[in-house]
Amino acid sequence: MLTIAMLLATSPTLQTPPAFPREFRAVWVATVDNVDWPSERGIPTGRAQKELLAILDRCVELKLNAVVLQVRPSADSLYESKLEPWSEFLTGRQGRAPDPKWDPLSFAIEESHKRGLELHAWFNPYRATHFKQIGPNAPSHVSFTKPHIVRKYGRYLWMDPGEKATRDHSLSVMMDVVRRYDIDGVHIDDYFYPYKENGMDFPDRASYGRYRATGGRLGKDDWRRWSVDTFVERLYMSIKAEKPHVKFGISPFGIYRPGIPKGIKAGVDQYADLYADARKWLVQGWCDYYSPQLYWRNGQTAQSFATLLKWWVKQNPKGRHIWPGMYTGMVDQGKWPAKEVTEQIGITRRVDGASGNVHYSMTAFMNNPKSLVALLKKGPYAGPALIPASPWLDARTPSKPVVAGEKGTVLLTSAAGEGVRWFAVYAKYGERWVPHVVPGPSGRMAVPERFNGTPLSAVWASAVGRTGNRSAWSASAR
Repeated sequence: MLTIAMLLATSPTLQTPPAFPREFRAVWVATVDNVDWPSERGIPTGRAQKELLAILDRCVELKLNAVVLQVRPSADSLYESKLEPWSEFLTGRQGRAPDPKWDPLSFAIEESHKRGLELHAWFNPYRATHFKQIGPNAPSHVSFTKPHIVRKYGRYLWMDPGEKATRDHSLSVMMDVVRRYDIDGVHIDDYFYPYKENGMDFPDRASYGRYRATGGRLGKDDWRRWSVDTFVERLYMSIKAEKPHVKFGISPFGIYRPGIPKGIKAGVDQYADLYADARKWLVQGWCDYYSPQLYWRNGQTAQSFATLLKWWVKQNPKGRHIWPGMYTGMVDQGKWPAKEVTEQIGITRRVDGASGNVHYSMTAFMNNPKSLVALLKKGPYAGPALIPASPWLDARTPSKPVVAGEKGTVLLTSAAGEGVRWFAVYAKYGERWVPHVVPGPSGRMAVPERFNGTPLSAVWASAVGRTGNRSAWSASAR
């Protein structure tokens, strides 16, 4: 019988492998009000770490390939920061460090990368205090250090997007993380100006007045949108200047405006209420991926998932990734059948120009309502997938890996300094190609000698860089 070592010692003369599956499969892990993690405020460090590892392990089980972790819920931090206080949602009291001390973001990055998962840091750019916060703000909180940019709005404290000092502060916070941590992405969601509360206008008369006094000519609504546009563009350009490989993703409200496209209805007009010109940012290419929150069932005609997705992919002249957000948690809440999730994944796959999904949120996967996990594992997530490449970030491809093996194990080695993050591996049994994704820059994987009774005939591997570019295939090592 041929062994793996014998196979690898001979250059295969078989046809090269088929295209490797590519799909972004991500999940939001919300920390605000302990939605997903940690389970409670102030839990011991060991328990918090154990919970986070369980989340990452479930992601691996589901063959996801990215985690979007909320690290700044409301001008606070779930990481070591000199700019903002520790989050109450982590330690139980804002400004109090974990005991024993640890850095959840650093821990999450290291453990995610070990498992072949990308880690995207999720920030709220403007929210200063969430109404679910129990304790007082710390002296290092922006409401004390920069009170001139903080406004009371309904149940929240909010940093005024129209103040340049707000934009400067949030940009400094986010770029501090980009510089110090090996994150794979920066992510912001749909909170720009706050969602309306009781029809109240945002209290920014003073900042708008200063804008007009210095020669500004835009009307207030256009000025508000300009303020948000300016921040989004500055953030994108700053990330690319510092670390071009770090992706910038935006997850806006899923409907651009009521009536767009025709027949779509919404109780929120993000353009007029949140002052978010979400279409403009995509058209301008001020992002690397877009995850509009398409949080409705496909059969819900006035907010149809498929209709909205098809509209968004047509607003993408720069060819950025479109990875729609799905409200997977509706299964956990008992409002959706589990098959709605698999059907929306299927719709996404059939829409040209879309290449993955982001699930809200992790609790649904941990609770496993209606056997959702098994349904995904047997269905759309039965096999692995590489994250789609972002060639506009880096066009370089890694060198072919060195492949060696013996006794049912394949060893994979990449060239030094090429930033290899994964290996795409195909094990061939007869006419069947079985895909695997192995974390890089060096890897080891077990390969069965038989699959459903068919003997192994070839092993092929390709090195994948952190922006998703893949090397040529390699299948021999002497």
